[in-house]
Amino acid sequence: MVPITIPNRWRTSTHDPFWTVWKCKQATRIPSLRLRALLQYALCVLVLFATASLSAAEEPLSRDVLESYIVAPMSLGEAVNDKGVWQLLNSGGGEAGFVFETEPLAPLPGFSGAAINLLVVLDLDGRFIDVQLISHNEPIFVSGLPEHLFFDFFKQYRGHSISDSLVVGTPYGAGIEGSALVYLDGVTKGTASVRIAHESILAAALQVAREKMSGITTGSPGLPKADYVEELSWEELVEQGIVVRKTVTNAEIDAAFAGTLWEDDDPEAKDDPEGLYLDLWIVDVGAPSIAKAVLSDESFEGLQSFMEIRDTSEPVLLVDAARHGLVTEEFVRNTAPDLISAEQGGFPIAFRDSDIFVELDDAVPEALHSGSKLVIRTDRRLGFDPISEWKLQIKALRSHGSFKPEIGSRTFDIDYVAPERFFTRPEVFKPAPPWVDALRNRQTDLIILGVFLVGLAGLLTFSMNALAGQRFFTPVRLSILAFVVVFVGWWGQGQLSIATPIAIARTAVEGGSFGFLLYDPFSLVIWLASLVGFVLWGRGLFCGWLCPFGALQEFAHHLGRLIGLPQIKPNAVWDARLKYLKYVVLAGLVALIFTFPSALDKAIEVEPFKTAITTFFVREWYYVAYAVSLLVLSMVLFKGFCRYLCPLGAVMALGGLLRARDWIERRVECGSPCQLCRVKCNYGAIKKTGEIEYSECFQCLDCVTIHDDATQCVPLILEAKGRRSRLSQIRVAVD
Repeated sequence: MVPITIPNRWRTSTHDPFWTVWKCKQATRIPSLRLRALLQYALCVLVLFATASLSAAEEPLSRDVLESYIVAPMSLGEAVNDKGVWQLLNSGGGEAGFVFETEPLAPLPGFSGAAINLLVVLDLDGRFIDVQLISHNEPIFVSGLPEHLFFDFFKQYRGHSISDSLVVGTPYGAGIEGSALVYLDGVTKGTASVRIAHESILAAALQVAREKMSGITTGSPGLPKADYVEELSWEELVEQGIVVRKTVTNAEIDAAFAGTLWEDDDPEAKDDPEGLYLDLWIVDVGAPSIAKAVLSDESFEGLQSFMEIRDTSEPVLLVDAARHGLVTEEFVRNTAPDLISAEQGGFPIAFRDSDIFVELDDAVPEALHSGSKLVIRTDRRLGFDPISEWKLQIKALRSHGSFKPEIGSRTFDIDYVAPERFFTRPEVFKPAPPWVDALRNRQTDLIILGVFLVGLAGLLTFSMNALAGQRFFTPVRLSILAFVVVFVGWWGQGQLSIATPIAIARTAVEGGSFGFLLYDPFSLVIWLASLVGFVLWGRGLFCGWLCPFGALQEFAHHLGRLIGLPQIKPNAVWDARLKYLKYVVLAGLVALIFTFPSALDKAIEVEPFKTAITTFFVREWYYVAYAVSLLVLSMVLFKGFCRYLCPLGAVMALGGLLRARDWIERRVECGSPCQLCRVKCNYGAIKKTGEIEYSECFQCLDCVTIHDDATQCVPLILEAKGRRSRLSQIRVAVD
């Protein structure tokens, strides 16, 4: 187990789990709460230490496991680091890309607190060959939505580049024509989990790109300014470095092959050591002003026509005015030149012949007119940036022997970068952070939810007694609960679950990010409202007003009474015993973390929330039968699941200990002699002494109604009778 060290700043904070444990401990000093508080305190500590035991970093998968994900004719090569990054080999055994897992590189926690692990296969150009789901513990897909939807989502990455601005969701505004953003369809009701997975993929892929594929740029490359005009002479082109020259003399090429098998295989070099072997000129002709200064009118028009068709290509003119030449006799036009290669940032650039007739401008020196000329091109979409320095490499070949000659080669480099003034770099469309997209997607829902929560909080804070005293209080309450079921639950998917507290505790101990909470802002707002409610009312705000499944149970109770079903009401002893079951259930879930963590996702199904609310009863029959049976039980046993089994309710019961005030008014007579509120309380949250047990209070306000009603509250009735009796005595005396 990993030891836990409590930072000093946490020891006095009232906003962290350790303070909660301290508060629980203090509560054990109160005799009336001692036993329950001791159990809650033990569970707090147990959760924290259990989650600590899971903090060990996940090891990358073994070679045998990864090989099963690679589709022939590709195969897995050698490991390139200890973070689970491997070579991808093609059918010939050559390097074709990289294979890696996301969890070791970008372990972003999902909604279960565990990372979503995916296998990513990238080619050398930074394009996704494949993305596959390896493992996950996302509650919505573990047992809820069909899991194949999660698997199918990742098929959308194939063919896209890490340079693309990939986002999950749908476009906003008038449309997407011309947009630099590429939209991936999310999964309805599972978009939050999908966004976490998407961020994991991008974070891991970009990390591999930076470390292993540094030639790939994640920004937009420079594009030629079509409307930029500048008159240039040949001398200015050379002087400003727009045209770059590389020369190699015969003596230098001889020196390059000296001491090898081919040192005497070029008699011409021996005869004229001062002569030029290579006289290479290079110029990027993507910018019209440069192309016009270098090419003849006919070649310029041909190049512009070519660029209209291939507008993502960057053309480069090469001229060799010496005897080397630019290609071999075997060269085929419109293919990659066999003597020429290039790289940018250490990553190879794929150049090929443009198959364009090349004739130079009359102002170009005569020697170049008679030389070898070639316009090669590369695709800027593959990451090539003309206004960032790149390197051209040209091979010099020699052959030895007549029958099956042996070929030797030497490579010469020339650095080149096009001037920025002829190019423009388009504005980079950076996707908004996922939590911003989530907010946008739920903007209307969040506004409605916010208005509802503010109204409800205001009503319960400033007009609670007036609300409870309304003649039609029950219909008003049921209307609010109907809104909670339909809008908060079925529409908004705002049913809170025990999975979230477990994930938060695990993340807190492991030191991860709580960013996963932002992917579901609707539920997060309800969590925040519930936490505020802890201070104001204890658990009552959520359990009594904001829990969709709790509201369904209350409707089931009213239906049971309407049709005349007999009601089960355990006596005080059994009621107290049964209430401890929810703490046992919570303890069992925590114990699974130690003993069988893989079963935790199934065990959380003790909550019927996913069945009844998230999937609207569209699940396997046994889950539906379980959820329905709990609702049927509520028809005869008032909110039996909430009171006796709900593990989230066990956590929420801590809110009763964090409560800052006793918000339900009591009288001296409450409990002795009057027991009416206690008898009427369906939750059994009132003690014989008349005190409210706030850790079990669901804020139904029935006792508030009785307390303020002169026709129900016994002390008020007796007081009224006393006044009438004294008034009668006064009248008799007067008469």
